[in-house]
Amino acid sequence: MKVYPFKIPKPEKNALIYQEDIEMVFYDKLHQHNEIQISFIEKGNGTLLVGDRISSYAENDIFVIGSNLPHAFKSDKSANKSSKMLSLFFTKSSFGEAFFGLNELAEINSFFLKSEQGLRIKNKKVKIIEHFMQLKKASKLERFILLLKILKLITVAQNEALSNFVYHKTISDIEGRRMRTIFEYTIDNAHQKITLEEIANVANMTKNAFCKYFKKRTNKTFVSFLTEVRIENACQFLTSKEEFSISEIAYKVGFNNISNFNRQFKEVKKITPLAFRKL
Repeated sequence: MKVYPFKIPKPEKNALIYQEDIEMVFYDKLHQHNEIQISFIEKGNGTLLVGDRISSYAENDIFVIGSNLPHAFKSDKSANKSSKMLSLFFTKSSFGEAFFGLNELAEINSFFLKSEQGLRIKNKKVKIIEHFMQLKKASKLERFILLLKILKLITVAQNEALSNFVYHKTISDIEGRRMRTIFEYTIDNAHQKITLEEIANVANMTKNAFCKYFKKRTNKTFVSFLTEVRIENACQFLTSKEEFSISEIAYKVGFNNISNFNRQFKEVKKITPLAFRKL
C-alpha cells in the first residue's frame, strides 16, 4: 500500500464512508486522502501529526482532517491496550457538485474552509459524540442525517487549527516517502540528540539542501519542529507520569538543561510546565 496517496476503501456508490478502527496501533504512516475525515477517539492516546504541526490525542478528542492534508496517528504503544477511533469520510462533492451550495445549507459552508488546516473541536463534544455512537447501527440515510447534524455542531463549536498552512495538492509518492521518513525518524529519536547532518543523511540530502527543503514544506526550521516534538512528548509525561519530576521529564524527552526546557515549553504552550501539570 502506498503511503502517498492513501485510498479510503469505498463500496461502490457509497458517498459517505463510516469506519471503525480498533487496533493496538492505528495506521501510523504519514498519508493523505482526498476525503475530508471527521474522527472521534473513543479509546487510546498518542501523538498526532497534521501538516506542519505535532500535537497529541486522547480519549474523547474529535478531529477534522481536511482534504489532502498529510497526517498520522501514532498510538502510545506503552499503554498496551487497544485504541478505537470512529470516522466519517466524504468530499464536498460526494452528494453532488451543487449540494453543499444550496441555500438551505449555507450555515455549514464555513466548515469546508476551516477544515483545510484541520481542526480539534473544543466544545459541543457531548452532543457530537452522541451522534457518533449512533452511527454503527444507523442506516445509510440515518448516517447522512447524522453527518449533517455533526457538521452543524462543528461549525458553531470552538476549535483550534491543527496545521499552520493549507495543502491543496496531492504529494507525490517519492516526496511523501521522504517526508514520512524524516517525521518518523524525528518522532522515534527525539529523546536523544539529532544533528542537522544526521537528519539530512536520513533524507539522503546535503545539510543545506535539507534545511531549504524542510523549511519550504513545513514553513518552519527542523530545529523548531524537533523542539515541538519534544514538548509534546513532555506534555504526555506531565499528564500521565506523576512519579517523574519536571527536571527528569526534561531530560527524558531530549533537553540538556531544565532552564532551556522551561523557556521552550512556555514559548510553545504559553504556559509553564508546572502550571500545565497542575491543570
